Amino acid sequence: MPHAYRYDVLVIGSGAAGLTLALNLADHVKVAVLSKAELVAGSTYWAQGGVAGVIDKSDTIEAHVSDTLTAGAGLCSEDAVRFTIEHSKASIDWLISQGVPFTKAQMADGHEDYHLTKEGGHSHRRVIHAADATGQAISQTLIERALAHPNIETLSNRLAVDLITSEKLGIHPNRCVGAYVLNLKTDEVEVFHANHVVLASGGASKVYLYTSNVDGATGDGIAMAWRAGCRVANMEFNQFHPTCLFHPQAKSFLVTEAIRGEGGLLKLPDGSRFMAKFDKREELAPRDIVARAIDHEMKRLGIDCVYLDISHKSKEFILSHFPNVYQRCLSYGIDITQAPIPVVPAAHYTCGGIMVDTAGRTDIRNLYAIGECSFTGLHGANRLASNSLLECVVYALASAEDIKKRLSVPLTPVDIPDWDESQVTDSDENVIIAHNWDELRRFMWDYVGIVRTTKRLMRARHRINLLHQEIYEFYSNYKISNDLIELRNLTVVADLIISSAMARKESRGLHYTLDYPDSLSKIEDTILYPTNYHPYADREPSS
Repeated sequence: MPHAYRYDVLVIGSGAAGLTLALNLADHVKVAVLSKAELVAGSTYWAQGGVAGVIDKSDTIEAHVSDTLTAGAGLCSEDAVRFTIEHSKASIDWLISQGVPFTKAQMADGHEDYHLTKEGGHSHRRVIHAADATGQAISQTLIERALAHPNIETLSNRLAVDLITSEKLGIHPNRCVGAYVLNLKTDEVEVFHANHVVLASGGASKVYLYTSNVDGATGDGIAMAWRAGCRVANMEFNQFHPTCLFHPQAKSFLVTEAIRGEGGLLKLPDGSRFMAKFDKREELAPRDIVARAIDHEMKRLGIDCVYLDISHKSKEFILSHFPNVYQRCLSYGIDITQAPIPVVPAAHYTCGGIMVDTAGRTDIRNLYAIGECSFTGLHGANRLASNSLLECVVYALASAEDIKKRLSVPLTPVDIPDWDESQVTDSDENVIIAHNWDELRRFMWDYVGIVRTTKRLMRARHRINLLHQEIYEFYSNYKISNDLIELRNLTVVADLIISSAMARKESRGLHYTLDYPDSLSKIEDTILYPTNYHPYADREPSS
C-alpha cells in the first residue's frame, strides 16, 4: 500500500520561498518540504544576480519603488511594491542571519561592507550578491539549516499530482487538506494530509522551447491551483532573459545580467553595438527591451546569436565578479577575459501566476502560494532584475506569520481516500507524450514568444485544444508518470498564457503584439477565473 503522511504544513517546492517559510514555522509545527528531484534542483540554486533591497544609505525606498513601477510598465500594484520593498532590508537581514555568505568589499573609507551591484532598470547599486552565484549560496545555506531542524522533513523525488480540497470530498466550507504526490522512486501515488498547504513550486518557462530554467519549471503549482479553483493573473507576461549562452553543448546557461550592469556591451558579429537604436539606456535598459532588440537584430540579419563583451575589463575584475560565468564559458572554450560571449534570449521568468494577497493566501482556505508561482502584483508587465528572490523571502515570511496566527484554529480531520488507479493500465505508447511535449514547446516558442500576432495566437489556441483532448484521454487511461504529469501541467499553463495574451489588446512590457503595438490608457490586470472558483469572505482581495 502507498504511504500516507500527516503534517501541519506541507510545502511543495524547496527553493528560497519554500525553505524560508519552512524555517520560520518549524519551531511551532511539523513541516514537510517536497522537491521534484534533489533539494537543489529548483530555480533558486541557479540564480546568479542577487537580491535587490534598500540597504545603502544613499538609496531610498521611494527610488526602489519608482524603479519597480517603471519596469512594470504601469501594471504593478503600488501597494504590493511598497509592501515588498519596505520589507526588503528585514528580509535580507534574515538571510544574513542564516549565514548566507554575501560578497563583501573594501569601501572608500577603508571599512569592509557588503558589495552592492547595479543591474538593468535600477537607479542605484542595491543588489546584494554572493559573487555571481547568489542562488547557490542561498540554496545551500537554507538547505543546510532545514536538514538540521528536527521539525522539518525533506522528501526528494516527489512530484505533486493534484491538490486535495474538502469540497472534492463533499465537505464544506471548502479548504485545502493535502495533496496527492507521485513518489518517483517507487512509482506510487502517496497521500499527504496537511492543515496548511503552501505552493512554492516555481515558474513555467519550460513551456517554451528555449529557456534558462531548470527542467522542473513546468508550472505545476499554477496548474494544480487552477484545477482546484484558484484565479490566475497576467500569465501573458513571460520574461525572456536577453542573454543565455549560445553553444550546442550549453543547456540553459544564463549569463547574468550583472555583466551588463558592470559595463558589458552587446555587439553584432561585426563588433558594432546596437542597443542605442532601441533605448537611450542602451545595455542597461529593462530586460524586455533588450530581449526584443536582440530578437529584432537576429531576425533582421539572419544571425544565430549576438555577443556580450566584458573583455575590455581587467582579468582580475572579471574573475572576482564573475567566477561562475568565467569557468562555465571556459569549459566550452570561451575565455570571456579575451573574447565576447555568444548569447540569445530565452524564456526566463513567469511574471503572472496564482492570485494571492500580501499574506500569500490564495482563493482557497489554507492554501498559500509564494515565489514565482504566485501573482502578488509586484512585477507588473515586467520584472525588475533581482526583485524575484526578494519577493520569495518577503512573502514567505509574511505567509509564515499568517499561518502562525491560524494554528490555534481547530480543524476537523478529513478522511482522504487513496489514489485510485484501478481502471488504468501501463502505457506502451510513451512516444505520444514525447511528441506532444516537443510540439507544445515549439509552437509556444513560434506563436506565443517574444513578438506575437493575433493569427499566431489563434494557431496556438487551435493546437492547445487538440492537445488538451489527447492528454486527457491518455491521463484517464494510463498510469501516470513524471513526463505525463508535467505535460498535463504545461498544457494547462500554455492555455492560460494563450488566453491571457489573446485578451490583452495592446502591447505592454513583456507582451508585445504586432497587431496592437500601442499601449492603452486604461491599465488592467488580466484575471482568469476557473469554472470552480468560489471566493471566501474572510480573505483580503488580491491587489
